Amino acid sequence: MTEEQIEAKKKYAGEKKASMKRRDDYHDYTERRMYMITLEVEGRKPLFGHLVGNPFAERGSDDEPRIELTPLGKAVQSEWMGIHGYFPQIEVKAVQMMPDHMHGILFVQAPLPVHLGQVISGFKAGCRKAQKALEIMAAAEPQPTVKATGGAPKDGTAKAGDGAPKEAAVKATSEARKEPSTNNLPPFPQVTAQPSPSSSPAAHPSPAPSSPASHPYRPLFAKGYNDLILRSYEELPVWQNYLRDNPRRLMMKRLRPEWLRPFFGLRIGSQVYSGIGNRELLTACKRTTVRVSRRLTDSEIETEVNRYLTMAKEGTVLVSPAISPGEKRVMRTVFDAGLPTIVIVENGFTPLSKPRGEQFYACAKGHLLMLSPWEHHNEKKKLTAEQCQQMNLMALELCE
Repeated sequence: MTEEQIEAKKKYAGEKKASMKRRDDYHDYTERRMYMITLEVEGRKPLFGHLVGNPFAERGSDDEPRIELTPLGKAVQSEWMGIHGYFPQIEVKAVQMMPDHMHGILFVQAPLPVHLGQVISGFKAGCRKAQKALEIMAAAEPQPTVKATGGAPKDGTAKAGDGAPKEAAVKATSEARKEPSTNNLPPFPQVTAQPSPSSSPAAHPSPAPSSPASHPYRPLFAKGYNDLILRSYEELPVWQNYLRDNPRRLMMKRLRPEWLRPFFGLRIGSQVYSGIGNRELLTACKRTTVRVSRRLTDSEIETEVNRYLTMAKEGTVLVSPAISPGEKRVMRTVFDAGLPTIVIVENGFTPLSKPRGEQFYACAKGHLLMLSPWEHHNEKKKLTAEQCQQMNLMALELCE
């Protein structure tokens, strides 16, 4: 859309709510670009697989954390890898299945005839078809029979109709698995409303409880999806590493979940914070603020870096918003050494926030705490002089 169209649309839009599933108004989702897509299972049910391995195993080892896929997880993964068959303009770069969600990277190499959202909708429809086929196959499996007792005759009537439902199921499965034309997206499954039961059971016989037709339509995926737009090719290996390490991060989350999930309403002194990380660092016996003047020379900054690093090695937790270049160097050096730090940040957190990259592993090991007194925002904001002063005062207060 053009800027004029976007502004015209805003006139009729309601209050804007924070969402990780909102598209970028200023981006053309049909153009050549690379995207990382995240889709969640409806209700976050672990339908795709389960986690196995050792979180501390080396990458590439037999015990590296991974997801053992269910039949449905394998079917969904296969559907993702088959997107190129429907849209030759798209190259599938990666996919990582998780128990209750999935990540995938798509490279749109040439302009698409439709919005990327329609590609994802078609993928979802294909996955629902595959799920329905698996449900039909499961319903066709022979059910265990109860042996007759009390001298009842074994006349074999329980086996009389075994072949018919199985043939019907195979036929239904074949229908559900039919591939749509490569010129069109697979349609969403349609649900036919069932007539209301009358007083006469024979008038409207109900389907068997185990039959998929007896259940209303259930979406496999939650509504919407999250997309990240690759801005430079240097980001691709970072994304690919993120996807591959997802099982390891999930396993580490389960070891110390309280260090890796956001918290809110933490009152310290005059401020109320949200944050992520190890709150036990706030009770450390020795805490000190990091203040390094912008007027210092490089050699003087290096002296300060070594001084603070020595303090951290001796058990002092460093606290700072890391605003000046010298403060950034101190906090980076201590962070890289695997020593505890508390960082005050301007942008707050949401219930879905999580540490990323190296911050994740620092939080998982209990070495990092991030705090913010402000609400989360999606827009990029520049720190004001007043905010810098406030954050420095907060660091002092955290050390009292």
